[in-house]
Amino acid sequence: MKITDFKTFVVGNPPPHYGGKYFIFVKLTTDSGISGYGEVYSVPFHPKTAAVMVDDICERYLVGWDPFKIERLWRIVYSSGFTQRPDTSIMGILSGVEAACWDIVGKALDKPVYELLGGQVHERLRSYSYLYPKQGEGEEVYGGPDLAAERAAEYVERGFTAVKFDPVGPYTAFDPRQLSQESLDRSERFVKALREAVGTRADLLFGTHGQMTTSGAIRLARRLEPYDPLWLEEPTPPERPEEMARVARQTTIPIATGERLATKYEFARVLENQAASILQMALGRVGGLLEGKKIAGMAEAHYAQIAPHLYCGPIEGAVNVQLSACSPNFLILESIQDWGGFHAEILKTPMRWEEGYVIPPSAPGIGVELDEEVAERHPYEGRELHLDMLDRPL
Repeated sequence: MKITDFKTFVVGNPPPHYGGKYFIFVKLTTDSGISGYGEVYSVPFHPKTAAVMVDDICERYLVGWDPFKIERLWRIVYSSGFTQRPDTSIMGILSGVEAACWDIVGKALDKPVYELLGGQVHERLRSYSYLYPKQGEGEEVYGGPDLAAERAAEYVERGFTAVKFDPVGPYTAFDPRQLSQESLDRSERFVKALREAVGTRADLLFGTHGQMTTSGAIRLARRLEPYDPLWLEEPTPPERPEEMARVARQTTIPIATGERLATKYEFARVLENQAASILQMALGRVGGLLEGKKIAGMAEAHYAQIAPHLYCGPIEGAVNVQLSACSPNFLILESIQDWGGFHAEILKTPMRWEEGYVIPPSAPGIGVELDEEVAERHPYEGRELHLDMLDRPL
């Protein structure tokens, strides 16, 4: 079997844009007529530029390649242009084409990918979602703790046993910073209100995006400890896990990190420094499914757990499900609410979500198929990137 063709889709995610402004999908097709899909997460260029980069890698390395030879392909693409380091651009592209190869392999063998990576361990996968505004509410859900608490209680009534939120404030290109007293107070009031609203029915996941200095993160953690969050996410920037480890040593709250990391090499530094006990690899960036499985194995040896990150489209979400289903140290899976809306519309068969849990599909490959007609009807025409940081200090 050889790969003979490829196609890239840059899809605009309609309002309210949950999961990002756009998604980048890649499709590989073989000489036997089997196609596989993958997703490239948040390359730091405009998606049309990213699509050209995806096409270059596919033309250079994928056409004529045996999709079963995934480990060898990984090393060749990782070394493209004599890089051999965790560059998030090449790793995002590699993640997408690697997942598409696994999709082809699973379809060729008529097995879900999780059965090819050790076999299914979890029959259902606990999930959480960010608190998103209702249609027409804008960002008011983070305007004050009362509305956020009300929304959290609604999510719990729908079946979620964990909710995530980020009341610290914007992240900027000039972070990390020392949080103001106003920001510290707001964060504590949010956690207190949400804990009172959900009681012990749900875990609270405190999201941040590396906004804080080490000392600032420790100050925040001490404010949050009485409310027992399940985790404090990425309290300091990703470059120096040694600093994040200082935060971990000063708090009883588990530290989670990983959405901006790529490859086993960067996650190894996290584990070696005891910087986090919950790893949040984004499988559209980290290097793909096999790399994710290796990271999960390293984490298991450190008694750490995995909670795959998702602020992306449903193809990456489906890949996350495959890894989670076969990983003994799986903790919880990020969902975009209950996988409805455009995340359902763009798939031929939507993800199956039941009372707070994702049910791993039994279909071969990654278990979902992109509806290409829907994808073609929603091209991304904007100029903005997937996410942007403020261009000024706070």
